[in-house]
Amino acid sequence: MSDGRPLVAHIMHRFDTGGLENGVVNLINHMPADAYRHAVIALTEVTDFKKRIHRPDVQFFALNKPPGHVLWIYPQLYRLFRQLQPAIVHTRNLAALEAAVPAWAARVPARIHGEHGRDVGDFDGTNKKCQWIRRLYSPFVKHYIALSRDLAHYLTHPVGIGAKRVTQIYNGVDAARFHPAPQRQDIPGSPFNETGLWLVGTAGRMQTVKDQTNLAHAFVKAIQNEPSLRDRLRLVMVGEGPLRNESLAILEAAGLAELAWLPGERNDIPDIMRGLDCFVLPSLGEGISNTILEAMASGLPIIATAVGGNP
Repeated sequence: MSDGRPLVAHIMHRFDTGGLENGVVNLINHMPADAYRHAVIALTEVTDFKKRIHRPDVQFFALNKPPGHVLWIYPQLYRLFRQLQPAIVHTRNLAALEAAVPAWAARVPARIHGEHGRDVGDFDGTNKKCQWIRRLYSPFVKHYIALSRDLAHYLTHPVGIGAKRVTQIYNGVDAARFHPAPQRQDIPGSPFNETGLWLVGTAGRMQTVKDQTNLAHAFVKAIQNEPSLRDRLRLVMVGEGPLRNESLAILEAAGLAELAWLPGERNDIPDIMRGLDCFVLPSLGEGISNTILEAMASGLPIIATAVGGNP
């Protein structure tokens, strides 16, 4: 017997640790299971991040697309859409926007595109090529979702999408997982759980756009300007990526590596949040930061750069 639930196909560049991908996880885990089916299609690869999805009926597809624009991805996506027969195709960010064309060709009735954040190398949204590409694909998209007012303005003004085709929706937060603690809790594995310390922390992919090296420099400068902070102030930087080693090098060069903890990627971010005293987001560009929302839900004070949807 065929399954009458409509299928939502979520298309993204890569299904790995990140705010965009975490939003997909939250959607799939919290949408009524008796109302929708889901498929996750990554143009490149699907990692173990898929284990965060609790539903056993979700299908995953990794197309192993190489860097750049390759034409064979169009017939491959077309065949996949014809096979799956999704009711909705939801592409996310510029890297996945090209999937709207084979979705249109496969006669998918609802083709939605989500803008989650700025493109690498276009943090202020002024890159004309990025704007032109979005205009080029716009006839194949039925409706747009922007995660922030900043991104909605970007779509309707520089890009030129009609305002009636753009809806702004903030990310949601799982309040059952992210909530305040009566007092700061110990973080499993942390060397800084003793009382009297004041923990400043961040969490996210350690890549250029997140600019964690800026936070490392700020931590060093704070202690150099006020040496008494060495007794209490500690830095927690959770995440994996190329800036992890760069941040470590900055701290080691200043002789402060023992005052920082960089554990790499963790799956217990709610516990991390409840173990901090302050959350910092030093990003160069953001749509709507999941980690800021999660830190707010955890009752933390926030220090963030005034970029994208942060203000």
